[in-house]
Amino acid sequence: MQVADAAVNDTRPARRVLIAADKFRGSLTAVQVAERVTRGLRRVVPDLEVEALPVADGGDGTVDAAVAAGFERRGVRVAGPLGQEVTAAFALRGDTAVVEMAEASGLQRLPAGVFAPLTASTYGAGELLRAALDAGARTIVFGVGGSATTDGGAGMLSALGARLLDGGGEPVAPGGGGLPELARADLSGLDPRLASVDLVLASDVDNPLTGPTGAPAVYGPQKGASPNDVATLDAALAHYAKVLEEAVGPRAAQYAASPGAGAAGGIGYGALILGARFRPGIEVMLDVLGFAPALERASLVITGEGSLDEQTLHGKAPAGVAAAARAAGKEVVAVCGRLALPPAVLGRAGIRRAYPLTETEPDVARCIAEAGPILERVAERIARDFLA
Repeated sequence: MQVADAAVNDTRPARRVLIAADKFRGSLTAVQVAERVTRGLRRVVPDLEVEALPVADGGDGTVDAAVAAGFERRGVRVAGPLGQEVTAAFALRGDTAVVEMAEASGLQRLPAGVFAPLTASTYGAGELLRAALDAGARTIVFGVGGSATTDGGAGMLSALGARLLDGGGEPVAPGGGGLPELARADLSGLDPRLASVDLVLASDVDNPLTGPTGAPAVYGPQKGASPNDVATLDAALAHYAKVLEEAVGPRAAQYAASPGAGAAGGIGYGALILGARFRPGIEVMLDVLGFAPALERASLVITGEGSLDEQTLHGKAPAGVAAAARAAGKEVVAVCGRLALPPAVLGRAGIRRAYPLTETEPDVARCIAEAGPILERVAERIARDFLA
């Protein structure tokens, strides 16, 4: 059975493997991917040295990746996207916190089959940030992605002390659908600790807040927004940015056009208003997780995610892992559920060979339902090809 191979030359066997893969969405967490790959490799090479470093790009799974790397999980009760109380978590090590907005405000926090494009709020994400401050964090990596929301971070700002008021001086309704009524933004009550914290906006997208490539147009439909909803939300966020410009000056307009402002329904914009600096999510997470020293110890790197496709090349975890490994002169192979990239493109991304589950099990439904055992068989093939 053929595999996608970006090169034809044989290489010397590698004896220490670093597994730095993201989740297979809907099938396996990043931790489970590492466990299954390790199991398969060791069936062929029982004494193989394996180091697992599950990775994430700032979206859902980011806290889990940090905990797997030695951070402490901290649970906290916060508001979900519809206002219901949920138990969310952030990760803490020393004075560095990893906060994942999807833990509080992600699509997974909505009831099955329910979307709320106009009313879902990021208030709980702001509560998570406040909990990290309460825990003594001086650096906060704020991973954004997988959101149920398109409110420009308005709920988050409110949770941190901002007052977003309508013409009658009352708080506007939650969600992007309430922002057309915004008449005044008072940020004087924002938590003063934010001024002395290094807040890093970690995202795998660089969209602006509004317009054809903005948050509502590009990501709104994924959250249940109809074409009319998209138009409503885009106008609402543009109005929101205009009102914030009156409150904080020209930088509000600059932030709206900045890369990352449109991340996670525009919560990136709210984070920039708070003073965050934007960095590609996978770069931030590799730094936080200690990837560089682990890479130095490795002879072969195995990365991957559920689908290796065009999106992978634009800031997703496997592309970031492969770029760092290539710069260090390390060979990289990838595992995935499905593969939609030709060998030449894989090679340019720094991936020597890709092993999709669908080449071992052509039935896609079985690949999803039985991803773990199939991934172990794929890992056996990697071991025979590169390690035995």
